[in-house]
Amino acid sequence: MKPLDSAPLDTESGRPVERGASAPGAEGVSRERTRRPAGENAGNPKGIAEEDPRERVNRRWNEILQETRVAQTGIQILFGFLLSVAFTQRFERLGDFDHRVYVITVVLGAAAIGALIAPVALHRFLSGSRMKDEVVVVAGRFMVCGMVLLALTIGCTLLLLLHTVLTDLLAEILVGTVMAWFAAAWFVLPLILKMRSGRRAD
Repeated sequence: MKPLDSAPLDTESGRPVERGASAPGAEGVSRERTRRPAGENAGNPKGIAEEDPRERVNRRWNEILQETRVAQTGIQILFGFLLSVAFTQRFERLGDFDHRVYVITVVLGAAAIGALIAPVALHRFLSGSRMKDEVVVVAGRFMVCGMVLLALTIGCTLLLLLHTVLTDLLAEILVGTVMAWFAAAWFVLPLILKMRSGRRAD
């Protein structure tokens, strides 16, 4: 005879249950564990659970933090490069126009850093004040402002560099092309996708 100690026992009769067969009531327990509240998936054909407002604002805040880290890394590297340019020997030989472009570029870079770090300062000073919804909204606007300033900083940096190796007209054409690409990839395309999504929702 096969040993019965390893076989599961029926909780009501005390008899062993054959392998491959489910114990009485197990199916009901399994169904009970996976049962969702009525109406949870209403209007949600994929069965994805809806977020409550607190989960949604926490998710949006975490997304803003991730986006801020990426943008901050780029602007900090670029700003460090700009600061080092002023101490090179070739900088003194630049014309008045290039000097003005450099000053504008440094100011734009500093403003971009301020806008991209602002969400962190908002969270630190308003932490515990139960204003996370407002913080997320304002932080999102600072992120958009910082991205605009970052794009302008990159454009001015390119103009400053290309002026030293190309003719003025060619440098300006290339910078204009790059800026148009930034505008299309960073702002126009997301707006188009958002409009299409809104039309599908209607």
